[in-house]
Amino acid sequence: MAVEQNLMTLEEFDQLIASEPDRLYELINGSLVEKVPTEEHAEIAGIVAGEVYAYLKAHPQLKARFGVEGRFRPADDHLNDRLPDVFLRFTDDPPVRRGPVIGVPDIAVEIRSPDDSIRSMREKADFYLANGSQMVWLIYPEQRLVEVYQPKLDILILQPGDRIDGGIVLPDFFLAVSTLFSTAD
Repeated sequence: MAVEQNLMTLEEFDQLIASEPDRLYELINGSLVEKVPTEEHAEIAGIVAGEVYAYLKAHPQLKARFGVEGRFRPADDHLNDRLPDVFLRFTDDPPVRRGPVIGVPDIAVEIRSPDDSIRSMREKADFYLANGSQMVWLIYPEQRLVEVYQPKLDILILQPGDRIDGGIVLPDFFLAVSTLFSTAD
């Protein structure tokens, strides 16, 4: 016997997040998921965001918005509203002040929390790439690994001693993987 799953609509989701502004929720394929980041998670997100900020300051010709836990909703997708842990999107438009950014970021970073499965992390990468992201970094603190995804390229698996390379998306951007995990030592 099949179990029927009730999917949440975007209208219901928007009402929920408006009624609970201090909580972080995502809508993933119609299912409500609450994000509960840990201190380790927040430290790693801060390191990544700080490195991206420094890079953008050194490259003012690049017009971009970046941040942590920004809300993104692909156009014409009624089942997803995502909060990447860190994001970067190339635009000189003013920041969105209310509601989600329509679309997905050019770079999405997801940091594995204790309750995330590796499968769910990789599904996030697939989701972002399928909707237009140019690069996705999946960070696994416990394993001290980073997976880098780009359209039509092999997945890179990086560990301490390696560095994340911004490639053609962020030319001359490099981040030592060991930097991400130095606070966990």
